Amino acid sequence: MSEGYPRAAAVSPRLQVVESTGSTNADLVELVTRVDQELLPHLSVVLTRDQRAGRGRLDRSWTAPAGTALAVSVLLRVPDLPTHARGWIPLLAGDAMAHAVGGQLRDGGHSVALKWPNDVLLDGAKLCGILAEAVPHHPDAVVVGAGVNTTMTPADLPVATATSFAAVGLTVDEDRLLADYLEALAAALDRLVAAGGDAEAAGLRAQVQERCATVGGDVRVALPDGSTLEGAARRIDPDGRLVVEPATGGEVAVSAGDVVHVR
Repeated sequence: MSEGYPRAAAVSPRLQVVESTGSTNADLVELVTRVDQELLPHLSVVLTRDQRAGRGRLDRSWTAPAGTALAVSVLLRVPDLPTHARGWIPLLAGDAMAHAVGGQLRDGGHSVALKWPNDVLLDGAKLCGILAEAVPHHPDAVVVGAGVNTTMTPADLPVATATSFAAVGLTVDEDRLLADYLEALAAALDRLVAAGGDAEAAGLRAQVQERCATVGGDVRVALPDGSTLEGAARRIDPDGRLVVEPATGGEVAVSAGDVVHVR
């Protein structure tokens, strides 16, 4: 089932490649609810190059022509990670994917960065989105899905702010990308657990912030209650929230919202 991804299969204890599916996240969540834990260990993976009913944040649909994107979902079993620290999981996943994307940039003509909370940017445009989901009735299981635009042509891209490896003239080694992502994500989680869930003490807050293009710029944030916050993004706080300083003064810590980089 892992044919074509030998490097990734050496990292993941259970890597399942499916020809096509509605959603790898939904598939993996469903597996967790019906398969013994021993048969579905930490870092188990479901992936496809043909996802037909993917979801992004806020239940937005995420679709791509077959064969032009890699959809991968990873099971994280985190019994030793304090509940309050689990909000760091999607940020760490984004950082891990950014690390993996950086490994694909064979020349100095491209850049990779994060957009808070968990988009990966290639040359300033969205290459990958992350969606983390708790598994109902399995409090120590989290499924993290990532959708990476691989061979999309410019005409395939859903919005002007999106990109793909192919759109910037790069050929991606999907196996290496996935293996690097899994290794970086596992290492970051180990560091967070070892620090008792303290991302600051683990050095992870600084690591994510350094890679985050949102910090230091002006932003407009659409908040869950329908309001909009505009101001300067100052930092990521120890809880993973984006700290924004409005023009009126003070600071607001944002835990959820859609961010637009104003400049």
